Amino acid sequence: MNEIVLSVTGMTCGGCVNSVQRVLTALPGVETVEVTLQPGQARVVVDAARVDRAALVQAVVDAGFGVAD
Repeated sequence: MNEIVLSVTGMTCGGCVNSVQRVLTALPGVETVEVTLQPGQARVVVDAARVDRAALVQAVVDAGFGVAD
């Protein structure tokens, strides 16, 4: 298992945190997700053979948020 940390932008409330958590948890290969509002961050433990960073970023962007590099 690998841990990937994303700097998520555009989150302003607990609902945003829940939205990001929900879209990331739904991806195949994601084991655990911890999203925090301050700092805007998502810590995701994944099976690297099933999901990569690009898929995580795309899920966050599709949910209406951004990811800083």
